Amino acid sequence: MFDDFYGLTGKPFQLTPDPAFYFPSGTHRKALSYLRYGLAQGEGFIVITGEVGAGKSTLVAHLVASIDPAQLTVGQVVTSKLDDEEIVHVVAQSFGLDITGHDKASALGSIEGFLHEEARAGRRCLLIVDESQNLSVAALEELRMLSNFQLGSHPLLQTLLLGQPEFRAMLQSEGGLEQLRQRVIAAHHLEPMDAAEIEPYVVHRLKHVGWDGSSPSFDQRVFAELYEASGGIPRRINQIANRLMLLGAVEQRSRIDAAMLHAVLAEMDGDNAFPAAAPVVKARTPAQVEQAAAAEAATAPRPAAPVAGIRPEELRRALAERDNQIAELQQAVVELSYSRGDAQTEAASPEIEALRERVAQLEARLIEQERTMRHTLTMLIEWIENDPSQIAA
Repeated sequence: MFDDFYGLTGKPFQLTPDPAFYFPSGTHRKALSYLRYGLAQGEGFIVITGEVGAGKSTLVAHLVASIDPAQLTVGQVVTSKLDDEEIVHVVAQSFGLDITGHDKASALGSIEGFLHEEARAGRRCLLIVDESQNLSVAALEELRMLSNFQLGSHPLLQTLLLGQPEFRAMLQSEGGLEQLRQRVIAAHHLEPMDAAEIEPYVVHRLKHVGWDGSSPSFDQRVFAELYEASGGIPRRINQIANRLMLLGAVEQRSRIDAAMLHAVLAEMDGDNAFPAAAPVVKARTPAQVEQAAAAEAATAPRPAAPVAGIRPEELRRALAERDNQIAELQQAVVELSYSRGDAQTEAASPEIEALRERVAQLEARLIEQERTMRHTLTMLIEWIENDPSQIAA
């Protein structure tokens, strides 16, 4: 509907992956570099992870669209809960092999025969496995065994694993996947886009469907609040932008402003349009904000008295600092785990030692913060228990 109203040639914010809409954000450019490096090696595993809607499938679709089918044959699998025998059959089917009624051994034989035929024809084979977090350890180990197929000294199959963050954690920590970890030649975790990338992303998609830059136009505040609401996740941006453009068409607005965005977010929040794991910040219309402010002013309690010399705002600042330190510690642990290689490399790397020292410092700071928080909260509880009139405050 809104594409007609704004004179667009298509849907700019569709939710299904389309390589034509690929946007080279910083994290996506880095991921593409890792993918191309991995493909150039022609062996082993490449791993790309990211949150739901981070753009993994669009990235890979863009990569596949740029591949010459005369040089590389691609099989794609979107997994559900598959065991080791099922994954073999699904892989065979992804390459177009008819293995109806075959047992696991004969299915493996068909796959190996196909890979040899492709190699003799001068083509390499790439297997893309999406939603890898759904695979069992046994199924992942079966994929590793497929990577053993060779023609002379040349590997016949390379595998690209896509998954959500839990797959990244599984790959790092699962003891039964050590041999697979040793065959990972490139890995990247897709981060959310930066705030400065939201406007270029929206403009990029609109221009792809014939937007002339004038209708609709956007208040700059829209992009900043769109980032806050979406967390920089492409699919969430698309969800919100779709509803925003639809509202603009319904109200016949040629300019999209922040008030319209607030109305859309409030509506989506009421509809539970986002999954529980990734909720957006609740938003209210300007009228709702004014009503809430008036109600709060009428019923607001008097400012709470300091508790043992610590004021509420100081407690809030301390809690915020503690949250930041926890996030910093988590990031340092992730960097440390990714940096773990063989024992010689690890011992020789000053970056690893720096990371270890950073983790130790953060742990010490967190312990001290924990003591302060416990002491403050204990005094706060005692204050409330001793004076019930302060409970509301």
